[in-house]
Amino acid sequence: MTVHLLKLSVGSADIEDLAGFQRARLEQSMRRGGKPRLWHRTRNTPRRAEELLDGGSIYWVIGGRIRARQRLVGFESEVDPDRGKMCLFMLDPELVPTDPWPHRAFQGWRYLDPKDAPPDRPVGAVDDGMPEAMIAELRELGLL
Repeated sequence: MTVHLLKLSVGSADIEDLAGFQRARLEQSMRRGGKPRLWHRTRNTPRRAEELLDGGSIYWVIGGRIRARQRLVGFESEVDPDRGKMCLFMLDPELVPTDPWPHRAFQGWRYLDPKDAPPDRPVGAVDDGMPEAMIAELRELGLL
């Protein structure tokens, strides 16, 4: 059974900020001579890794709303000299925008049942090209 992760994108104002940070990480990995890899580092390894890799994604909360998702493609371990053992969530580079569902801040990551995940935003949606803040406000007002 598939399950997803929910994670705050700390420091990102919008999806473009998150994408820029991830592009820089990909470029950094290529400069080191390896194949391009994209990851998110965390302290704890998920206990439900098999379910996460069965089609699961990491859903990013940006500015109090779930805004995007990325497919999880693997998990790796590494040891940080300052923090000890860490887990790398290996990510597909494609960021898929979702309907901007509100979500409160939290620490760490949470499991997300597929039935509780927002749908992907359809390509060519009526709000394509609008600033995310405007979309969120119009949705709250019931106009979108």
